[in-house]
Amino acid sequence: MAKILFLEDENTIREVLSEYMRVAEHEVTECKNGEDALSIIDGGIIFDIAILDIRVPKVSGLDVLKRIKDEYGESVGTIMLTAYSDINTQIEAFNYEADDYIVKPASPIILLKRIQALYRRVEKSRDFDNSSGVNLQNKYDDELIIDEDGYRVFYKGENLRLTVSEFSLMKILKDNRGTVFSRDILINKIFDDEYIANDRIIDAHIKNLRKKLPHDYIETVIGIGYRWRDEI
Repeated sequence: MAKILFLEDENTIREVLSEYMRVAEHEVTECKNGEDALSIIDGGIIFDIAILDIRVPKVSGLDVLKRIKDEYGESVGTIMLTAYSDINTQIEAFNYEADDYIVKPASPIILLKRIQALYRRVEKSRDFDNSSGVNLQNKYDDELIIDEDGYRVFYKGENLRLTVSEFSLMKILKDNRGTVFSRDILINKIFDDEYIANDRIIDAHIKNLRKKLPHDYIETVIGIGYRWRDEI
């Protein structure tokens, strides 16, 4: 199935989780430090997913994440797998456009489910990038286009390159324009039951989404949450 780059410096964790991934028929390339991870990336191998610990020798997993997103954007899915559970580190990872964040100790079954979900999105995105038969502009009546099958958002034909969480957040708000969603409701709609998030994670995603959108589509309703503006 997926070609996976797995950065983890703890031998037992790396060996056990790699075996689970291989049993699930994924192809896994292991590395123990961030410098080796960058060398593998620079070697030209294209991965579907990178699973990255943060605190590893030589080069941080966050620096590896940034390199991957700078070079490959949404075509490589990224999962941070780390002992850091503090909110500031999670926000930093999402600011670097991580697609998912799992706190150790991690259930191998949950990790495999996250890999499966992210791999489907990556595959669909690549399939639509390589296809030439869909005229998305005909499917929508405004300049901001949501390609649900390809997990992409376009503005005047330009791909805004949203992460999975940003895509889900935007779609919820846009599909229910005018409705105010509290942060708790957005957390429940975007993340699964195994993910522990709080208000600041939603605020971080909103901030990143606003940077990518061409207009101020998202309105903050003080004391309640967010909604999609009826008019710009």
